Amino acid sequence: MGLIQRAIEARGVPTVSVTVARDVTEVIKVPRAVFLPWPMGHHFGAPFHRDLQRRVVLAALSLLETSNEPGTIFDLPIKWADVRREAQTLTEQGRKL
Repeated sequence: MGLIQRAIEARGVPTVSVTVARDVTEVIKVPRAVFLPWPMGHHFGAPFHRDLQRRVVLAALSLLETSNEPGTIFDLPIKWADVRREAQTLTEQGRKL
């Protein structure tokens, strides 16, 4: 993804990625990324967890607006254990995530 991002940025279109693999993201040198310390395949959290997904998207858009330095990786400080706990609590309450 980072290689594609750099090509798109070279044409004047700013990009941001959401990643769960910080080491790969650093090596590829993406223009900017939001890093989440979550399992592979869960870039936006637990399925149907709309509030969390919104937070991730807003963090990415914010980084897109504020980052001028190439290679910026913003760590979103939300632990996976907290994501799962919140999703479980909402499910038990019978509320839609």
